[in-house]
Amino acid sequence: MFKRYELKYLMDDEQASAVKEALNEHMRADRYAHSSIRNIYFDTPSYLLARRSISKPVYKEKLRLRSYGSLSSDDDVFVELKKKYESVVYKRRLTMPLRDAVDWLCGCGQGPTTQIGQEIGYMRVRYPDIRPAMYLSYDRDAYSSGRDLRITIDTNILARTEDADLTLPVGGHPVLPEGYTLMEIKTLYGYPAWLTSLLSSNRLYNSSFSKYGNAYKEMVLRKVPEEFIRLPTGRAAFLQDGM
Repeated sequence: MFKRYELKYLMDDEQASAVKEALNEHMRADRYAHSSIRNIYFDTPSYLLARRSISKPVYKEKLRLRSYGSLSSDDDVFVELKKKYESVVYKRRLTMPLRDAVDWLCGCGQGPTTQIGQEIGYMRVRYPDIRPAMYLSYDRDAYSSGRDLRITIDTNILARTEDADLTLPVGGHPVLPEGYTLMEIKTLYGYPAWLTSLLSSNRLYNSSFSKYGNAYKEMVLRKVPEEFIRLPTGRAAFLQDGM
């Protein structure tokens, strides 16, 4: 179980370089220091969960399967229920074989009877037509410190709505404009002074960016996300031409 704030920042190449230099000085690589993260997001045929997410409600939730690298149907994956209430993120996670997880979430099998399993199962009951809706992958560098602070930098974020199967190779639509990366700061408490100074000196501002929500906007709604319109001239046009 996780409970924390997750603040997101879009960075250009120059900002990303300055941030990585500071992170190497003040933090250490965590156990998932360099990883290829692959997710299958579950949603209804009308993308009800995605639509609720981008409407910025007080409460929202997502259901996904996650792996760190390639795998087979017999390998274990994380089944994750992610909730956000009044800006605080709550994540429930359990581990089980990919084949069993897909059968369970698609209504063809039984899930764990643990507390987390019952919470995930209840979401499955609330959305009886939920199914694998999107394959979303990215490369991640992760840092942590001795206090309650974790920072991740995601690049090469790709998404597709077809072939939503974790046993298949990554690939799809680039979710970020060329030359941009996504930083996420995860903490339950405040920022240390060096981090506040780093964000200020590099003019980095918190964004409401959601990987799944923005991929839905770009691929299903065919819209340029609001966060990209505010980027330097040419980025929004680049996205519009590429969609």
